[in-house]
Amino acid sequence: MDIDLTYIDDINIKNKRVFIRADFNVPLDDKGNITDDTRIRGVLPTINYALDEGAKVILASHLGRPKGKRAPDMSLAPVAKRLGRLLQKDVIIAPDCVGEDVEKIVNAMKPGDVILLENLRFHSEEEKNDDEFGKKMASLADVYINDAFATAHRAHSSNVAITRHINGECGAGFLMKNELSYFKRAMDNPSRPLIAIIGGKKVSDKIGVLLSLCEKVDKLIIGGGMSLTFLKARGYKVGKSFAEDTVLDKALEIINRAREKDIKLYMPVDFVVADKFDPSAETKVVTFQEIPKDWMALDIGPATVTYFSEAIQNAKTIIWNGPMGVFEMDAFSRGTSAMVSNVANCYALSIVGGGDTDVAVHRAGEFAKMSYISTGGGAFLELLEGKNLPGITALMHCRKAD
Repeated sequence: MDIDLTYIDDINIKNKRVFIRADFNVPLDDKGNITDDTRIRGVLPTINYALDEGAKVILASHLGRPKGKRAPDMSLAPVAKRLGRLLQKDVIIAPDCVGEDVEKIVNAMKPGDVILLENLRFHSEEEKNDDEFGKKMASLADVYINDAFATAHRAHSSNVAITRHINGECGAGFLMKNELSYFKRAMDNPSRPLIAIIGGKKVSDKIGVLLSLCEKVDKLIIGGGMSLTFLKARGYKVGKSFAEDTVLDKALEIINRAREKDIKLYMPVDFVVADKFDPSAETKVVTFQEIPKDWMALDIGPATVTYFSEAIQNAKTIIWNGPMGVFEMDAFSRGTSAMVSNVANCYALSIVGGGDTDVAVHRAGEFAKMSYISTGGGAFLELLEGKNLPGITALMHCRKAD
């Protein structure tokens, strides 16, 4: 995807109403308290720049999956409270994201004011990319800024339809800029060797990504549950481990593609297996050829950790997406934790692709040692696959139309 964007610091926003699409889809506990505000902090540079420039800041986001209905437990009120604390100023939570009441609040704004619109997904029109809904949101602002990379692979009203109706300029925020610049460094002209580590459960979710990586990387490491599908495709028995029989041919295609391109392909040589999918299960370590008939592989084993660690020692660029096992359970978290440590301590540009991998890095306490952690799992994968992201394409078209 050839990306050419205008960014917020290229646009005159002084005294203007600036609509910033952010991603404040943060985790909440049972009492509605935010348990991780990383996504909120990620947008602060863009918000602070807008405030420094004397803009009137209108923030918009979704939270959870309310399915087009108002759900009090998915209100963005806790986000407004946390934002206010981080910005050290009042952040008004609007009663909705469109409508007369919202218009009144926006019309009364002064330079330096910040409002947060209520959850976009309280309206079913948001996920349908409804044009009229986008037009209503566009009427609130003079400038549109998209700083929600994590939703850029979705064609929704707040990142696509709105760009067709905004009267002023469109651009991207600093978080989006960071995401795209790190991706460009890793994939367009990387320092080599370039190594991709791909884990997670399903091969079917990442077939396109793996085939695309076979055109670009020097080494490809496959771990996690998906490695069992590859082993089964090669004729090995995997016991009761999860494996996707419907994509065995695709797994073989990826193996053959890597061989054709002379890419070094690494897969687990041993596993931590369990007699049941349970934190209290009986476990043992076996080679990939010795998975017991009634057991399941739930983590890479210690020999694999060493094998993978040696494979990345000479890396200059590392891209990682997907855990090495069921890291949510302590008994099966060691493989992922060890790989986090190994990647963190490599002398390489290390880019972690969001989602579960992000959680694993935070849990291991190695966040600061990674070069960059993407905020978007799905969007990151689609970029890796070479797909166009609707939210970014809309920005480019909006800019060219002005």
